[in-house]
Amino acid sequence: MAETNTAPEDLGAPQSFLVLADGTPVYDRSGEPAGSVAHVLADDKDEIFQGLVLKTGDGHRFAAASQIDGIFERAVIIGPPAKDLPEPSENATSDDSSLADGLRRAWHWLVQPK
Repeated sequence: MAETNTAPEDLGAPQSFLVLADGTPVYDRSGEPAGSVAHVLADDKDEIFQGLVLKTGDGHRFAAASQIDGIFERAVIIGPPAKDLPEPSENATSDDSSLADGLRRAWHWLVQPK
């Protein structure tokens, strides 16, 4: 059975992470829904994009900047399926220090008082 691409055909123009709105739909490369943007993680001082906290049907997940294929007006495309993305964690460890830092920052964003 062939996979059905459910991503919108017209994603709109490419956008900066600086204007990416919470709630923007997120799709994986195959076009399957992955969730929505819950929060953009960036170094505000230097405007360095670190990744996205995604709201998925299985809870929050973290997509590192290197896993983002594109940010557009109407959607974000990520490389891996959402089920393959890690959950934010306070005690994250990884061979990739930027991934571990992103997972910890995502965790702190999730647990902060709103």
